[in-house]
This record gives sequence, structure tokens and C-alpha cells, in this order.
Amino acid sequence: MRGALTCAMVICALSNWAPAQSSFVNFENPHVHPLDTTPDRTKLLAVNTPDNRLEVFTLDANGLPVWTGSVPVGLDPVSVRARTNTEVWVVNHISDSVSIVDLTTMNVVRSLRTKDEPADVVFAGAAGDAFVTCSQANVVQVFSQTDLSAPIAEIPIAGEDPRALGISPDGNTVYVAIFESGNASTILAGSSPFGVSSPVAAVGGIGSPYNGKTPPPNDGGFGFIPTFFPGNPFPPEVGVIVRKNAAGLWVDDNGADWTSFVSGANSSYGSRVPGWDLPDRDVFMIDANTRSVTGSATGLMNMVMALGVNPATGHVAVVGTDAINHIRFEPNVNGKFVRVNVGLFDPANPAATRVVKDLNDHLTYATPTVPMGQRLRSVGDPRAIVWNAAGTLGYVAGLGSNNIVLIDADGDRQVIASSATDSVPIGEGPTGLVLDETRGLLYALNKFASSISVVDTTTLLETTSTPFYDPSPVAINAGRKHLYDTHRTSGLGQASCGSCHVDARTDRLSWDLGAPDQPFVHGAILDQNLGANRPDLGYDAVEGTLLEFLDWHPMKGPFLTQTLQDIIGQEPLHWRGDRDGIEEFNGAFVGLLGDDALLTPVEMQEFEDFLATIHYPPNPFRNFDNSLPTNLPLPGHYTIGRFSPPGLPLPNGNAVTGMDVFINDPIAVGRSCVECHTLPTGMGTPYNWNQTTSTWETIAQGPSGEEHRMLTSADGVTNRTFKVPNMRNMYERGGMNFQSTESTAGFGFFPDGAIDTLEKFIGSSPVQVTDDQMVADLTAFVLSISGSDLPDPGLNDLHFPPGGTSKDARASVGWQTTIAGTPASEQNDLINAMLSEANLLRVGLVVKGVLAGEQRGFAYVGLTAGGPDAGRFLSDRQGVTFSPAQLLVLAGPGAELTWTVVASGTETRIGIDRDEDTYFDRDEIDAGSDPADPDSVPPPPGCPGDTNGDNLVNSADLSVLLAQFGTSVDPGTGADFNGDGSVDSADLSVLLGSFGTSC
Repeated sequence: MRGALTCAMVICALSNWAPAQSSFVNFENPHVHPLDTTPDRTKLLAVNTPDNRLEVFTLDANGLPVWTGSVPVGLDPVSVRARTNTEVWVVNHISDSVSIVDLTTMNVVRSLRTKDEPADVVFAGAAGDAFVTCSQANVVQVFSQTDLSAPIAEIPIAGEDPRALGISPDGNTVYVAIFESGNASTILAGSSPFGVSSPVAAVGGIGSPYNGKTPPPNDGGFGFIPTFFPGNPFPPEVGVIVRKNAAGLWVDDNGADWTSFVSGANSSYGSRVPGWDLPDRDVFMIDANTRSVTGSATGLMNMVMALGVNPATGHVAVVGTDAINHIRFEPNVNGKFVRVNVGLFDPANPAATRVVKDLNDHLTYATPTVPMGQRLRSVGDPRAIVWNAAGTLGYVAGLGSNNIVLIDADGDRQVIASSATDSVPIGEGPTGLVLDETRGLLYALNKFASSISVVDTTTLLETTSTPFYDPSPVAINAGRKHLYDTHRTSGLGQASCGSCHVDARTDRLSWDLGAPDQPFVHGAILDQNLGANRPDLGYDAVEGTLLEFLDWHPMKGPFLTQTLQDIIGQEPLHWRGDRDGIEEFNGAFVGLLGDDALLTPVEMQEFEDFLATIHYPPNPFRNFDNSLPTNLPLPGHYTIGRFSPPGLPLPNGNAVTGMDVFINDPIAVGRSCVECHTLPTGMGTPYNWNQTTSTWETIAQGPSGEEHRMLTSADGVTNRTFKVPNMRNMYERGGMNFQSTESTAGFGFFPDGAIDTLEKFIGSSPVQVTDDQMVADLTAFVLSISGSDLPDPGLNDLHFPPGGTSKDARASVGWQTTIAGTPASEQNDLINAMLSEANLLRVGLVVKGVLAGEQRGFAYVGLTAGGPDAGRFLSDRQGVTFSPAQLLVLAGPGAELTWTVVASGTETRIGIDRDEDTYFDRDEIDAGSDPADPDSVPPPPGCPGDTNGDNLVNSADLSVLLAQFGTSVDPGTGADFNGDGSVDSADLSVLLGSFGTSC
């Protein structure tokens, strides 16, 4: 038994942190409202997410966008709204901030701190307050224009992931779209997970619609479609997905009624309270003046991706996708597992006026594949909608289909007579739309192409495309299409891998994608890391015995959609570990997406290289210095009834204590949590235990470079060979609660989502917790596990296996503050904390803003780096540096400077060398080259002393120097040849030393 971890031990052992090795860290965050125009329609505003900037375009006499400039904002901007012709608000998803930009000075003049992962902003109500969705916190924060120091209100939203916003024509109602709203589907368990007392195995219970038969049939009677492969063993006892129909009954795909087990007299079989329900709220309505929720609209779709208010009728339209996850088995959903919907309602009476229509009304879904001409009409992954002023025509942009489709006020697809088309192809990945009816133009922001398309609304042709700079590595731009492109990768043109793995994450649903007609393959598990060669975990390689592991059955049962964040290098894949690597998913492009052909080996490598770039975002529960919280409030987490009555709020959790328990205490069946859930990912170890040398040994990579995470033989749902699951996104799995009559999610924890809450999993038998405080401490630790910086055990402790590395981010990444004069005390404290982290090289630190009318950038060199510049900021002019104190003194009104923490390794690109061509940004501007074009570089350096650029050092240069003699200038400009900020005798000596030379 290892001794308890002390704080000092934790600090000394933090060796598994993997700083950014690249100058670009991809969080793959989606746009929400990325394109806007100023009220006077003179400027077009676009977020440049990979470059952390706002791009500003002036609209010329013909309405064509002419690039005017860009303004550095926060990390991963996803939305922009112009409050006035000169004031613009930009929402930064990773920075947890809103940048207020002055278009007159082209600078950020204020940064507002928000709750986790803000997504959108609108201005509403009599006072013009700003309403900001905080998607991870499930709240809308309200800021008053008269005092921006702190939110004046926080409005809780009873939905998962509120994002897109809209306002009523009168400006008094704010509409909030729920991105992960669900589709009124949930799961009933097929067995009790390895002895966990809850949930009860409802599907196999007496009195169920099939009297305990599990899995239930799906052919309309008591058989299966497709039929069993001859000779296969009977499938495991798995759960069943049910969905609430229009009559309010919970039914499976065979038509059987499970309502009694979900919400009725037998709901205790599913551990639910009587009356349990999923309201499936898709859009909330907020009174902008009273700042209170007044109602909601339900039953529209699963993923509400964009919202637009009809300006003539005031009706609300949302677009997104809806899944048919209650239909079982891959052959039955091939090509048609998702629909692309438009939902409309009158806010005065949402329930009575609700209309839901398939935006791809040309599809019958009778076959998984249609001719390419039909596919190209389809819209996939819709991310924007905008209406004309009359409310008679709406434009919808498909991120996955790279097109725009048209609808009428009733949501029906429209063909424009003058163009004879209802699908307008544009650039790759459109996510934002702005309509200018006066000019007859539609503007679209193409996220993946990093461009602005201009569409003529009469001819419905893309007339121009204006690119802007994208620093994304080649791997992202080359491989991203294989995740998102619905025309390229699916048989009907409306689906892609990203339809379920939304934005490389999840759809928050469970799917049963088994295949009854496939053979049972014996021996398939033997090449895997079974129990890490530990006899107590089910496999003894020394004895050559297979104790508990069973081959994977083709009817695997329901499983939650898994995230694609940091999956490359964490093989094998799938919940059961039944895929050696990403290459083995190639068959899904035909078997699940209905495409005509598999990806080529080159395309699969592109896909893998792209996925390998995706990181987890900063953990919202860790402290600024990335340490674990010791007093974490746990709202939404409740007692489970084991030590006190159920449903009481859990006490605050101490994640440091929770980690000690996680590592040291024999929690389950005589072993501690970390023996299977290694740090920092929660997955099984990628090592094998050598029973002779008592050492953890690396396992050789597979033929395609795949790794070998440990599989276990105890999953509790009778699939007895399982990969130990990742725990880094547990905080995004909340929303289901069997003790409440209302839940905001239909699936929770465990591979199939049948355990409702994290505390239920932690606190249920056989986990040997002793009280509610221990449950709270463990909950706090699991919520905080992403972010690395956790103890590394080395290679000699059998009970503390090494866990590999994790692609994630420190908690401070993204934090920023804007200095516009003497810093407030809290700003000083934050800057000192920023410097402390950067001095240890844990993060990078940049400063951006305007000085002497010029946009400037600075990148900090941490003290630990050593060298003459340590502890100073390199500026965007070579050889010119500043101390932190000097930069603070320089900031003021009209010279605001924004300090931002960035991932380690990215500070040079973000701060001073945007295109990474080794020429600093201001030097390029001074020399007339483009700092956003690596192929545009300054000309070879001229002679010292050539002030007028004529490549001669002569009397003309002497005249310039004498005119500036004795003045102070920006270091390195004009006749300041030595960069000391003054034009004096030292500069005269430089000029005289070169006098008469030709450059």
C-alpha cells in the first residue's frame, strides 16, 4: 500500500505534462455566428478562428469585400456581432472572454471575462444589454453597457450546451438554441454493470414487453433484421434504446411500449423516479428586460446548430440534425442514420405552431446511396440561416455539403426561377451568412477554406471569393474533409463521420451499431494488450491462460458516441478495443455512410494526420496554475442515497484528496482506480508488466503505428473484453438524473450511457467509498482529470501503471486582460500569475495592441529559458525588447494592450511572427512585405544608415537624421539605427560609418 500523496509529492511528480510541440494547437472548435456587418453596411466582419483574429473588410461600391485589416482578439473566436458602426464584440471560445473592438483604432479596448466556453452574444432589451451564452456552464450571462466590470445577471438554462442566439423583431426577447438538446431518446439497461446496484437490468426483467428476452427483437415480431449469422453464439444481454413518440409513449424500434419502465409504475426497474421525463427543449425564450426564462420550444431536432428569426413574422427557425439512434444495427441505418431538419415555431405558442421538416426533401431514404446529382442537392451539417426582410426566403449554409440551400417561410426547399437551382455550391465549410438585399448579394464565411464567398441572389452564382490568412498546418487542411464533407463521404450527401462525431466530439447519444448477419470471429482479441499481462486482471501470459476475456460478438449492443479528441496514439479504438487503428474504420464509409468506395490509403493517412492534431481544451475546474481544486463546488451533483437521503447537494469536493483515494485506496474488488484508469487520461496503460523483472515494458507498435492500451475483462454489460475508457471528457457527460423528474440528457455514463450520474458510478457498489465526502472528492478529481500535470509513477510499481501522455491544455491557456491605463489590482494579480506560469515555460504569453498608432505584438521569454532576453518581451521588430513593467507603462487610452496566455510553443507565431517566416511582423510591414504571407518577405537588408530606402547612404540620409536628431522615436524606426529609441550621436556614427556606400 502506497502512502498518501502530499502536496509536495504531487508538485515534484508532475512529469507527464506534454507541452505543445507545435506552434499550432487545434481545438477544432465550431463557429456559431462568425460573420456580421456593421449597421451601416459598410464593413463586413469575420472571425479568423485559427489565427485568433477579427478580419475586417470594407464593402466597395459594388458590394465586394476589400480586406481592410485584422485585429488580434482572444483564442478561438467563434462569433462576432457589431453593436454600432465602430464597436464590435467578438466571442472567444477558448479564452472564455469577449473582446470589444474599436474599428476606428482597429484595437481591442476591453476584454470581458465570461464563464466556460462562451459561444455567442446579442444586444437586447430597452437598455441594449449584452447576452452571452456560456455553453459549458449552461448559463446566459448579461452585461450592462453602463458597467462592464461584471455580469449583472446569470440566467440558468435547463439544457445542454446553449450556443446560438437570436432576438425578436422588437428586441425584447432573446432566443437561446440548445446545441446538444437531445432527441427524446434514452436507454434501459440490459444488465447491472459489474455489480453496480443501479441501474437495474430492466430489459431482462420479468414483466418487460418481451418477458426478459434480451436483446429484444426488431423485425416487428420476435425475430431480427438482419437475421443471425448461422452458428453464432447467442448475443450478450445488452440494453435497448427507446424514444418518446408523438403520443408521449416510450417505444423501441420494434414498436414495443416501455413507458411503464421509463416513467410509469415499473420505473424503479430503471432506477428512475415515477414521472421521469426528457422535456427535449431545443430553444429557450428570455425576456430581455426582466432577464427571466419565459418558455421553450421542444421536439425540433437533436443538434440545434443555428437560429434565425423571421423579421416579418417574428417566427423562429432553427436548423440542425436529428438522429435515428433508436433504430438498431448498422445495416438498417446505413446511409440514413441522420436527418437534416429545419424547425419553425411561433414564440407566442411554440407547441401548437411547431413544424419540423427535412431539408433534404428530395431524399426517400429507401436506399443508402443515390446518384451523385442527387447527393449534390443535399445539405449536410447546417450551421447558418438568414432571412430576407419580407420573411419569404431563407438561406441555409451547409458546413458539410459546402453549399447554400433556399427555403420559404414554411421551411420548404425552394427553386429560384431565374437560376433553376435550390443548391448553391460555394467554398469549403460555410458557417456564417450575411444578406445584403440592397446590393442583391449574399456573403458567406467559409471556415475550412478561410474565405468570404459573394453570391449573387438573382443568379445564385458565387461571383467572387476573397481569402484571408489561415495558419493551420497542412495536416488540418488536407484531412479535415474526411470528417465533415457529406457529399464526398456519404451515399445520400447529407451525412458524414461528423454527423455523430460532431465537431470531432460527440452527439451525446448512444447507438446500437451491431451487425447480426456478421460472423463471430474467434481469436480476434489475442493480439491486444489483455490485462497488461497481469494475472489479477484476467490474463496470464506466463501461463498462457485466457481467464476472463471473450471474443467480440458482432451484436455488441448500444454504445455512447466517443470523442475523436486525442485518439491517435491511444489505440486500440472503440469501446471494446476491437479496432487496431483508425485504418480499420475505412469500411464505415461504405457500410455506415453508404458511400460508393472506401477512402484510398493516402486519404486514410490524411484523415489520421488531421485527427492527430486535435487537443482537449483547458479544464474548467482546475486552478489558474493548473493545480487541482481543493474546495470545488459541485452544483448539479447529488447524494445517491447510500449514506444520506438521495437528491441532496453533494458537499464541495477536494480533488487533491480525491486523487489520493484514486491512486492509493482499494476502491473496487481489491484494486485502486489507477490500476486500470491510468493518469493522465484515465485509459488503460500502454505498457505490459514483465512478471520476471517486475517492470513495466513498452509494447512494440503495430504495423500501422498503432499503440496498445490495456483491455480489461470486467465491463459489466457482458461484453467481457473492453478497453478501459478515457475520462478526460467526463464533465461533458452530465444532464441525466434518475432522481429528478426532468433530465436534460438521455444518456449518462458507462459505455452504453445507462448510469445517470458520475457520482452514481463512483458511489455505487462495489466501489468502496465510505461517505458522501469521499464521493464528492472523487467526483471533483474525475471532473478535473484533463489538463495533465498528474503524478508519473515510473516503471516499477505494479499497482500504479504508467499512463502515457495526453494532448490537452493547461487551465490558464486563453486567459487574457486588456490594460488601458494603470492596471486594477485584480489585473496586476492576473498579470503576475501569467508571468509566473510563463517563467516556468508551462505556457506562452503574448501582448497585442496599438502603440503610436501602429498594431504591435510581443512574445515573452520565460526566465527559465535563460539567455539575454529571459524575462523580457521580444517585440515584432527584431532586436527590440521590453520588460513587463515597460509594457504596462506604455498602455493607455488609445494604446490598449491585451495580455493573453497561449499554449507553450505558440507564442512566437501568435505574438510576433504571424506567418512563421522568421521575419517579425512589424519588420515586414516596415519593409513593405506581408506578415500574413510566408512567401512575402522583406528585401535583403540595405546598408545601415539608409533611411530613405534608395539603397545609397549619402547626404539625403544625413538630412533625415539631422531632422530627427535629439528626438525620441519608436525603437528601430526612422534614423534610430541602434534601436535605443533615441536619435543621437550614436546613430550619426552609424551613418557616417556607411557614408558613400551603395547597398
